[in-house]
Amino acid sequence: MAPAKRCNVSLAATAEKSVKKAKIDINAQVERILESRKNANDVFDILEALESEKEKDVVSAANACSKLFCTLLEKKELFLGKLPGEEEAVSGECSAEEKYQMFMRHRYNSCVELLLEHLSHDLHGVKESALCCLMKFAAGEGKYPLEDLDWTEHYSFPRELLQAVVDRLLSKTTDNSMLISRFQEFLEMEDVRYYVMSSIRENVGKVMDKNKGALVPIYQNNVFTLMSNISIPSQESELTNFMVKQEAKHEDWKAAKLNEHKRVFERMWLGFLKYKLPSNMYKKILVILHDSILPHMSKPTLMIDFLTAAYEVGGAISLLALNGLFVLIHQHNLDYPDFYKNLYNLLEPSVFHVKYRARFFHLANLFLSSSHLPVYLVAAFAKRLARLALTAPPTALLIVLPFVYNLIRRHPSCRVLLHKPSTEGELLEDPYLMDEEDPVKCRALESSLWEIKTLQKHYHPDVAKAALAINTPLSGKEDDINEVLEITTHELMERDLKKSQIKNIPLEFEIATQLLKGGGDVLGQHFCLD
Repeated sequence: MAPAKRCNVSLAATAEKSVKKAKIDINAQVERILESRKNANDVFDILEALESEKEKDVVSAANACSKLFCTLLEKKELFLGKLPGEEEAVSGECSAEEKYQMFMRHRYNSCVELLLEHLSHDLHGVKESALCCLMKFAAGEGKYPLEDLDWTEHYSFPRELLQAVVDRLLSKTTDNSMLISRFQEFLEMEDVRYYVMSSIRENVGKVMDKNKGALVPIYQNNVFTLMSNISIPSQESELTNFMVKQEAKHEDWKAAKLNEHKRVFERMWLGFLKYKLPSNMYKKILVILHDSILPHMSKPTLMIDFLTAAYEVGGAISLLALNGLFVLIHQHNLDYPDFYKNLYNLLEPSVFHVKYRARFFHLANLFLSSSHLPVYLVAAFAKRLARLALTAPPTALLIVLPFVYNLIRRHPSCRVLLHKPSTEGELLEDPYLMDEEDPVKCRALESSLWEIKTLQKHYHPDVAKAALAINTPLSGKEDDINEVLEITTHELMERDLKKSQIKNIPLEFEIATQLLKGGGDVLGQHFCLD
């Protein structure tokens, strides 16, 4: 067995040496190519290694290509302008210098194509190496352009190369979230971010129109992942980190203007949201909408169609749409006539069990904080919440009860719900219409909050104690519901278990010490009498 083991060790060592030798050979070939043009054909060996099936070989070849072609770009030894075909370059009347530059430019184009294909490779290491190499090429092309750009709008930025990278990142069949996360480093550069946003918008339009607006879940998830990694600076003075610094008229460059960033950012999101989305993506978008999207848009009111459509979907999606609507109503003077009617209809038993319960009640509290709301509307919300409270869990009741009390404190006219005068012989029937969708017609003011009186017999002591508050006049100070918004059942149980217990409970005034002993005790005397 021992000789076999030594043989295996020697084979592994040999394999390791061969890998190191391959790396040395590739790096040596790069040096030879750069030293003398006579060794130009060695570039084929490097490109062949780039097509290897072994991850280490591909990564080494990608690093070698990065060094080789970035150096050639810097030395301006790649052909500039419209590139002729290889046959035309060889047969044409060109100088040796031009033929060499055309040859190397063709090899550079081949390298770029291989690296773009590797962005769809099965191995993440290969994808990452290809991405980093392509972005180095983009930086090199930006500084030393290969084309004479006629349109000064884009200056010398390698827009076509970046568009090709974005197209591969937004795969229709592969989840590229890890690779997109790696790409986030490059999105911190202002010009890269600007042109990436334009590329995303263009790509989404082509793909979704080709699929006639049908759902493409993997693709749409890749698009969302890439877009959600984009954040716009708040001030133009923060636009300082550029991959390509323009030599002239940098200040006039669109990529250097914050308003242009916001405009492209807005068009990118609107272009994505106008198509049908997977239901789970609505939630992802609405969670970040008020913090990461609306503040960076030049015209946030353009999101009203998306938000109102999401608000009318129902369930958790409607709850999440509240955040965006809140921003538009309070900061951009949005007029939404049926807002309170829709908010009223969101009050269903499921609202106490959804993941976003705390956010919903926080926003609902803000929306109902105005003292100018009509009494019938406030009464409708208070009554509906009280009715739902009959079947709500204790954690929800600790939110609902102070919520209802605050509504009554803000609107003293609603106190009639607490002290409803009655006449003898009146039928004990609640006139409130629970199934009525319009708060105007639900007849809440004709009813009372008998449900809270019922909760005074609740099994949980904290709930029963909170319900007892209606037996006494409510104080003028509102309850702070923020303290209980995030409370969970586990926390409620832990709090109850930590309550102090009375350890020593006196059972008798004097402790009996002689009860079971013989002699002169009472029990012994009884035996003597017998």
